[in-house]
Amino acid sequence: MMMPRPNRRDFEDLEASQIYCPACRRAMPVRKRLLLVLLDRETYDYVCAGCGAPVGKKEEPLSRPAARPR
Repeated sequence: MMMPRPNRRDFEDLEASQIYCPACRRAMPVRKRLLLVLLDRETYDYVCAGCGAPVGKKEEPLSRPAARPR
C-alpha cells in the first residue's frame, strides 16, 4: 500500500522546540530569534536555551504587507 507523499506546505508552519546543540552535546530547548527582515521574507535564528549558541535558521514569507514608499 502506497502512502501519499506529503506536500511541502504541510511543513511550512513547523516550529522546532528542541534541536541538537553541538556545544551542549544533546538536544536542547531552543528560542526563535528574529535575525533579518527583508521585503519578501523574515529570517530567524534558533538559539540554544542552555548556552545561547546558534543551532539553526528558518526563513518565513513576510507575514504582513510591506509599506510602499510614497
